Amino acid sequence: MKHFKINFADIILFEDDNYILVNKPPFLSTLEDRNEKVNLLRLARTYCADAQVCHRLDKDTSGVLAIAKNPEAYRHLSIQFEKRQVTKLYHAVVDEIHQFNDTMVDQPILKQDDGIAKISKREGRPAVTYFTSIKSYRHHTLLSCRPITGRMHQIRLHLSYLGAPITGDELYGGKPFFLSQVKRNFNLKKDTEEQPVMKRMALHAFSLEFSDLAGTTKTIEAPYPKDFQVLIKQLDMNE
Repeated sequence: MKHFKINFADIILFEDDNYILVNKPPFLSTLEDRNEKVNLLRLARTYCADAQVCHRLDKDTSGVLAIAKNPEAYRHLSIQFEKRQVTKLYHAVVDEIHQFNDTMVDQPILKQDDGIAKISKREGRPAVTYFTSIKSYRHHTLLSCRPITGRMHQIRLHLSYLGAPITGDELYGGKPFFLSQVKRNFNLKKDTEEQPVMKRMALHAFSLEFSDLAGTTKTIEAPYPKDFQVLIKQLDMNE
């Protein structure tokens, strides 16, 4: 994957004395990754030496992520995550048309050694997610996803379970989105292979709501990154 040249200050959505909330770019690991020189934590520590990430997003997932600037702030938010007092909302584009209205999936998830997770009623840990349809397109749906727990690949697995895999998430049954699927008279240059509109799954951490150290509720939203915007634009144009 391409090497990152990110100015950390450019991805900040919100900052006070205790927290920095950023819009994590896709393809950037949250924590140390053996195969990558750059990760979000390392970038954060060039900006604030004591920075500590309070949760994780998958490498391919973009969106809002909270970073604590001191140990007290880290502990304060970690407790809220543990007690499930943080509200996380993700947006996802999924294959086909689905009408979800706060639809709950309560299916336990087992993290496997190969880096893939699966639903397992016998061995899995409890996992609950709520899904609501935002907009339907010709062959896709934009959804809001609200995970209550924080299991590995939880939203991806639960959507696959509902028969609504995330577009581009080939690991769990999603299909890549190609322009040729929606554009009439689509012409590809000779001797070139068509690339999907998004080179990742269409999942974005849209907002995070938590209480700061003063007890004030903070709700931070992250705008869609460019690739997600392009996908939505194409879906809108070809309804």
